Amino acid sequence: MRNLFKLAATLGAVAQIGLVPVSAAEAYPTKPIRMVVAFAPGGSADINARAVGQQLAKEMGATIVVDNKGGAGGNLGAVEAKRAAPDGYTVFYATSAVVLAPALYSKPGFDPYQDFTPISLTATIPLVLVTHPSVPAKTVSEFIAWGKSKGGKINYGSSGSGALLHLAGALFLKETGFQATHIAYKGSAPAITDLLGGTTEFMFLPINEAMQHIKGGGMRALAVTHEKRSPLLPDVPTIREATGKTTMDMGAWQGLMVPKGTPADVVTKLDTSLQKALKDPGLRERLTGQGSIMLGGTQKEYVDYMKAEGARWAAVIRDTGAKAD
Repeated sequence: MRNLFKLAATLGAVAQIGLVPVSAAEAYPTKPIRMVVAFAPGGSADINARAVGQQLAKEMGATIVVDNKGGAGGNLGAVEAKRAAPDGYTVFYATSAVVLAPALYSKPGFDPYQDFTPISLTATIPLVLVTHPSVPAKTVSEFIAWGKSKGGKINYGSSGSGALLHLAGALFLKETGFQATHIAYKGSAPAITDLLGGTTEFMFLPINEAMQHIKGGGMRALAVTHEKRSPLLPDVPTIREATGKTTMDMGAWQGLMVPKGTPADVVTKLDTSLQKALKDPGLRERLTGQGSIMLGGTQKEYVDYMKAEGARWAAVIRDTGAKAD
Protein backbone atom coordinates (compact mmCIF):
# COMPACT_ATOMS: atom_id res chain seq x y z
CA MET A 1 0.00 0.00 0.00
CA ARG A 2 2.85 2.35 0.91
CA ASN A 3 4.37 1.76 -2.55
CA LEU A 4 1.05 2.60 -4.19
CA PHE A 5 0.98 5.95 -2.34
CA LYS A 6 4.54 6.66 -3.51
CA LEU A 7 3.59 5.85 -7.11
CA ALA A 8 0.52 8.09 -6.93
CA ALA A 9 2.60 10.95 -5.52
CA THR A 10 5.19 10.54 -8.28
CA LEU A 11 2.55 10.49 -11.00
CA GLY A 12 0.94 13.56 -9.46
CA ALA A 13 4.25 15.42 -9.58
CA VAL A 14 4.77 14.45 -13.22
CA ALA A 15 1.26 15.63 -14.05
CA GLN A 16 1.94 18.99 -12.40
CA ILE A 17 5.17 19.39 -14.34
CA GLY A 18 3.23 18.75 -17.53
CA LEU A 19 0.86 21.58 -16.63
CA VAL A 20 3.60 24.22 -16.32
CA PRO A 21 2.62 26.88 -18.92
CA VAL A 22 4.82 27.28 -21.96
CA SER A 23 5.75 30.92 -22.67
CA ALA A 24 4.40 32.59 -25.78
CA ALA A 25 7.88 32.74 -27.29
CA GLU A 26 8.54 29.02 -26.76
CA ALA A 27 5.28 28.12 -28.49
CA TYR A 28 5.50 30.87 -31.12
CA PRO A 29 5.05 30.52 -34.01
CA THR A 30 2.44 27.82 -34.40
CA LYS A 31 0.83 29.17 -37.58
CA PRO A 32 1.86 31.28 -40.61
CA ILE A 33 3.00 34.86 -40.02
CA ARG A 34 1.65 37.63 -42.22
CA MET A 35 4.16 40.29 -43.32
CA VAL A 36 2.35 43.47 -44.37
CA VAL A 37 4.13 45.47 -47.08
CA ALA A 38 2.60 48.89 -47.71
CA PHE A 39 3.48 48.99 -51.40
CA ALA A 40 2.68 47.06 -54.55
CA PRO A 41 4.50 43.89 -55.62
CA GLY A 42 7.70 44.41 -57.57
CA GLY A 43 8.82 47.66 -55.94
CA SER A 44 11.97 48.12 -53.88
CA ALA A 45 10.22 47.52 -50.53
CA ASP A 46 8.51 44.39 -51.81
CA ILE A 47 11.74 43.01 -53.31
CA ASN A 48 13.60 43.33 -50.02
CA ALA A 49 10.66 42.29 -47.85
CA ARG A 50 10.37 38.98 -49.67
CA ALA A 51 14.09 38.28 -49.37
CA VAL A 52 14.17 39.17 -45.66
CA GLY A 53 10.94 37.30 -45.00
CA GLN A 54 12.26 34.15 -46.65
CA GLN A 55 15.39 34.08 -44.50
CA LEU A 56 13.52 35.09 -41.34
CA ALA A 57 11.12 32.20 -41.91
CA LYS A 58 14.07 29.80 -42.06
CA GLU A 59 15.50 31.13 -38.82
CA MET A 60 12.14 30.82 -37.05
CA GLY A 61 11.07 27.52 -38.58
CA ALA A 62 7.94 29.29 -39.74
CA THR A 63 5.96 30.26 -42.82
CA ILE A 64 5.88 33.97 -43.65
CA VAL A 65 3.36 35.21 -46.20
CA VAL A 66 3.80 38.66 -47.76
CA ASP A 67 0.58 40.68 -47.89
CA ASN A 68 0.84 43.77 -50.13
CA LYS A 69 -1.46 46.58 -48.97
CA GLY A 70 -0.49 49.50 -51.17
CA GLY A 71 -2.14 52.91 -51.28
CA ALA A 72 -2.12 56.42 -49.80
CA GLY A 73 1.66 56.65 -49.82
CA GLY A 74 2.02 53.63 -47.56
CA ASN A 75 -0.62 54.73 -45.06
CA LEU A 76 -3.10 51.94 -45.87
CA GLY A 77 -0.55 49.26 -45.09
CA ALA A 78 0.52 50.96 -41.88
CA VAL A 79 -3.07 51.23 -40.68
CA GLU A 80 -3.66 47.58 -41.61
CA ALA A 81 -0.67 46.55 -39.50
CA LYS A 82 -1.66 48.83 -36.62
CA ARG A 83 -5.13 47.28 -36.41
CA ALA A 84 -3.88 43.70 -36.45
CA ALA A 85 -3.95 41.58 -33.29
CA PRO A 86 -0.71 42.17 -31.32
CA ASP A 87 0.17 38.48 -31.17
CA GLY A 88 3.23 38.25 -33.43
CA TYR A 89 1.30 36.80 -36.34
CA THR A 90 1.23 40.11 -38.19
CA VAL A 91 4.52 41.92 -38.74
CA PHE A 92 4.98 45.17 -40.65
CA TYR A 93 7.81 45.64 -43.15
CA ALA A 94 7.97 49.38 -42.64
CA THR A 95 9.70 51.93 -44.87
CA SER A 96 10.71 55.57 -44.67
CA ALA A 97 7.09 56.38 -45.55
CA VAL A 98 6.04 55.88 -41.92
CA VAL A 99 7.97 58.96 -40.76
CA LEU A 100 6.96 61.07 -43.77
CA ALA A 101 3.24 60.62 -43.09
CA PRO A 102 2.90 62.84 -39.99
CA ALA A 103 4.32 65.82 -41.90
CA LEU A 104 2.29 65.14 -45.06
CA TYR A 105 -1.14 64.17 -43.76
CA SER A 106 -3.29 65.79 -41.09
CA LYS A 107 -4.74 62.36 -40.25
CA PRO A 108 -2.51 59.55 -41.53
CA GLY A 109 -4.37 57.04 -39.36
CA PHE A 110 -1.39 55.94 -37.29
CA ASP A 111 1.46 57.23 -35.17
CA PRO A 112 4.81 55.62 -36.11
CA TYR A 113 6.12 55.96 -32.56
CA GLN A 114 3.02 55.10 -30.51
CA ASP A 115 1.27 52.41 -32.53
CA PHE A 116 4.17 50.06 -33.24
CA THR A 117 7.01 48.30 -31.48
CA PRO A 118 10.19 48.41 -33.59
CA ILE A 119 12.20 45.23 -34.08
CA SER A 120 15.20 46.28 -36.19
CA LEU A 121 16.20 48.19 -39.27
CA THR A 122 16.97 45.86 -42.17
CA ALA A 123 18.48 47.79 -45.08
CA THR A 124 18.54 51.06 -46.97
CA ILE A 125 18.57 51.50 -50.73
CA PRO A 126 20.33 54.53 -52.20
CA LEU A 127 18.44 56.39 -54.89
CA VAL A 128 19.83 57.15 -58.32
CA LEU A 129 19.10 60.21 -60.42
CA VAL A 130 18.15 58.92 -63.87
CA THR A 131 17.19 60.67 -67.08
CA HIS A 132 15.65 59.68 -70.37
CA PRO A 133 18.39 59.10 -72.99
CA SER A 134 17.08 62.05 -75.01
CA VAL A 135 18.24 64.44 -72.30
CA PRO A 136 21.60 65.68 -73.65
CA ALA A 137 23.30 65.99 -70.25
CA LYS A 138 25.92 63.39 -69.33
CA THR A 139 26.83 64.84 -65.92
CA VAL A 140 24.93 66.43 -63.03
CA SER A 141 26.36 69.87 -63.76
CA GLU A 142 25.34 69.57 -67.42
CA PHE A 143 21.89 68.41 -66.32
CA ILE A 144 21.44 71.38 -64.00
CA ALA A 145 22.49 73.79 -66.75
CA TRP A 146 20.15 72.06 -69.21
CA GLY A 147 17.31 72.13 -66.69
CA LYS A 148 17.71 75.85 -66.08
CA SER A 149 17.70 76.50 -69.81
CA LYS A 150 14.28 74.84 -70.20
CA GLY A 151 12.44 77.45 -68.13
CA GLY A 152 10.47 74.89 -66.13
CA LYS A 153 9.20 73.05 -69.20
CA ILE A 154 10.35 69.62 -68.10
CA ASN A 155 8.68 66.91 -66.02
CA TYR A 156 9.82 64.50 -63.36
CA GLY A 157 7.90 61.54 -62.08
CA SER A 158 7.56 59.77 -58.76
CA SER A 159 5.74 56.88 -57.16
CA GLY A 160 3.22 59.28 -55.62
CA SER A 161 2.76 62.70 -54.06
CA GLY A 162 4.67 62.90 -50.80
CA ALA A 163 6.59 59.68 -51.45
CA LEU A 164 10.34 59.65 -50.91
CA LEU A 165 10.94 59.73 -54.67
CA HIS A 166 8.84 62.89 -54.92
CA LEU A 167 10.64 64.53 -51.99
CA ALA A 168 14.03 63.62 -53.44
CA GLY A 169 13.11 65.39 -56.67
CA ALA A 170 11.69 68.41 -54.86
CA LEU A 171 14.79 68.73 -52.68
CA PHE A 172 17.09 68.39 -55.69
CA LEU A 173 15.28 71.21 -57.49
CA LYS A 174 15.46 73.42 -54.43
CA GLU A 175 19.15 72.73 -53.94
CA THR A 176 20.11 73.24 -57.58
CA GLY A 177 17.83 76.14 -58.45
CA PHE A 178 15.81 75.04 -61.45
CA GLN A 179 12.15 74.27 -61.98
CA ALA A 180 10.28 71.21 -63.22
CA THR A 181 6.74 69.90 -62.99
CA HIS A 182 6.11 66.94 -60.71
CA ILE A 183 3.92 64.14 -62.03
CA ALA A 184 2.70 61.73 -59.37
CA TYR A 185 1.98 58.14 -60.33
CA LYS A 186 0.32 55.33 -58.44
CA GLY A 187 3.52 53.44 -57.75
CA SER A 188 6.95 53.44 -59.29
CA ALA A 189 6.09 50.99 -62.10
CA PRO A 190 3.93 53.41 -64.14
CA ALA A 191 6.40 56.22 -63.40
CA ILE A 192 9.20 54.08 -64.84
CA THR A 193 7.08 53.28 -67.90
CA ASP A 194 6.56 56.96 -68.67
CA LEU A 195 10.23 57.80 -68.12
CA LEU A 196 11.23 55.03 -70.51
CA GLY A 197 8.71 56.39 -73.00
CA GLY A 198 9.96 59.96 -72.70
CA THR A 199 6.81 61.43 -71.14
CA THR A 200 8.99 62.58 -68.24
CA GLU A 201 12.62 63.61 -68.44
CA PHE A 202 14.01 62.48 -65.10
CA MET A 203 13.28 60.98 -61.70
CA PHE A 204 14.88 59.47 -58.64
CA LEU A 205 14.61 55.70 -58.28
CA PRO A 206 15.84 53.14 -55.76
CA ILE A 207 18.89 51.60 -57.34
CA ASN A 208 17.44 48.09 -57.27
CA GLU A 209 14.52 49.23 -59.44
CA ALA A 210 16.64 51.24 -61.85
CA MET A 211 19.54 48.89 -62.62
CA GLN A 212 17.91 46.76 -65.32
CA HIS A 213 16.84 49.88 -67.23
CA ILE A 214 20.24 51.54 -66.84
CA LYS A 215 21.95 48.41 -68.14
CA GLY A 216 19.46 48.14 -70.96
CA GLY A 217 20.01 51.72 -72.07
CA GLY A 218 16.50 52.93 -71.29
CA MET A 219 17.78 55.32 -68.63
CA ARG A 220 20.99 57.22 -68.03
CA ALA A 221 22.33 57.30 -64.45
CA LEU A 222 23.83 60.64 -63.41
CA ALA A 223 24.39 60.33 -59.66
CA VAL A 224 23.56 58.30 -56.56
CA THR A 225 22.23 59.65 -53.27
CA HIS A 226 24.75 58.17 -50.87
CA GLU A 227 27.99 59.29 -49.30
CA LYS A 228 29.83 56.60 -51.26
CA ARG A 229 29.53 55.35 -54.81
CA SER A 230 27.54 52.19 -55.39
CA PRO A 231 29.49 49.05 -56.33
CA LEU A 232 26.79 48.50 -58.95
CA LEU A 233 27.58 51.84 -60.60
CA PRO A 234 31.23 52.50 -59.80
CA ASP A 235 31.59 55.09 -62.57
CA VAL A 236 28.57 57.11 -61.45
CA PRO A 237 29.41 59.83 -58.90
CA THR A 238 27.52 60.65 -55.75
CA ILE A 239 25.57 63.89 -55.61
CA ARG A 240 28.08 64.91 -52.92
CA GLU A 241 30.84 64.60 -55.48
CA ALA A 242 28.86 66.25 -58.25
CA THR A 243 27.51 69.26 -56.32
CA GLY A 244 29.44 69.48 -53.07
CA LYS A 245 26.15 69.23 -51.14
CA THR A 246 25.51 66.60 -48.48
CA THR A 247 21.78 67.32 -48.20
CA MET A 248 20.99 64.73 -50.87
CA ASP A 249 22.43 61.79 -48.91
CA MET A 250 19.37 59.58 -48.56
CA GLY A 251 17.97 56.14 -49.08
CA ALA A 252 14.74 54.17 -49.07
CA TRP A 253 15.26 52.57 -45.65
CA GLN A 254 13.28 49.69 -44.25
CA GLY A 255 12.76 47.80 -41.02
CA LEU A 256 10.51 45.38 -39.19
CA MET A 257 7.83 46.45 -36.70
CA VAL A 258 4.92 44.83 -34.90
CA PRO A 259 1.67 46.25 -33.50
CA LYS A 260 1.99 47.86 -30.08
CA GLY A 261 1.18 45.41 -27.31
CA THR A 262 2.87 42.40 -28.88
CA PRO A 263 4.25 40.28 -25.98
CA ALA A 264 7.83 41.13 -25.04
CA ASP A 265 9.06 37.55 -25.38
CA VAL A 266 7.61 37.33 -28.89
CA VAL A 267 9.32 40.62 -29.78
CA THR A 268 12.58 39.24 -28.43
CA LYS A 269 12.25 36.07 -30.49
CA LEU A 270 11.54 38.07 -33.64
CA ASP A 271 14.51 40.33 -32.92
CA THR A 272 16.90 37.44 -32.28
CA SER A 273 15.75 35.64 -35.42
CA LEU A 274 15.92 38.77 -37.55
CA GLN A 275 19.47 39.61 -36.45
CA LYS A 276 20.52 36.08 -37.42
CA ALA A 277 18.75 36.45 -40.76
CA LEU A 278 20.49 39.74 -41.52
CA LYS A 279 23.88 38.13 -40.91
CA ASP A 280 23.17 35.26 -43.29
CA PRO A 281 25.73 35.41 -46.14
CA GLY A 282 23.14 34.39 -48.71
CA LEU A 283 20.71 37.15 -47.75
CA ARG A 284 23.47 39.74 -47.55
CA GLU A 285 24.72 38.78 -50.99
CA ARG A 286 21.22 38.87 -52.40
CA LEU A 287 20.41 42.33 -51.05
CA THR A 288 23.79 43.99 -51.57
CA GLY A 289 23.90 42.47 -55.05
CA GLN A 290 20.82 44.57 -55.83
CA GLY A 291 22.30 47.74 -54.35
CA SER A 292 20.98 47.63 -50.78
CA ILE A 293 23.12 48.56 -47.80
CA MET A 294 22.58 46.31 -44.78
CA LEU A 295 21.63 47.99 -41.49
CA GLY A 296 20.39 45.93 -38.52
CA GLY A 297 20.91 47.31 -35.02
CA THR A 298 18.96 47.60 -31.78
CA GLN A 299 15.41 48.72 -31.15
CA LYS A 300 16.66 52.00 -29.66
CA GLU A 301 18.85 52.65 -32.70
CA TYR A 302 15.80 52.06 -34.88
CA VAL A 303 13.70 54.58 -32.93
CA ASP A 304 16.51 57.16 -32.92
CA TYR A 305 16.96 56.70 -36.67
CA MET A 306 13.24 57.17 -37.28
CA LYS A 307 13.12 60.35 -35.19
CA ALA A 308 16.11 61.84 -36.99
CA GLU A 309 14.62 60.99 -40.38
CA GLY A 310 11.20 62.29 -39.34
CA ALA A 311 12.65 65.66 -38.31
CA ARG A 312 14.77 65.88 -41.44
CA TRP A 313 11.94 65.21 -43.88
CA ALA A 314 9.45 67.40 -42.03
CA ALA A 315 11.87 70.29 -42.68
CA VAL A 316 12.22 69.30 -46.36
CA ILE A 317 8.43 69.11 -46.76
CA ARG A 318 8.07 72.53 -45.17
CA ASP A 319 10.88 74.13 -47.17
CA THR A 320 9.92 72.69 -50.57
CA GLY A 321 6.16 72.96 -50.20
CA ALA A 322 5.79 69.31 -51.22
CA LYS A 323 2.33 67.99 -50.48
CA ALA A 324 0.45 64.71 -50.62
CA ASP A 325 -2.79 64.54 -52.58
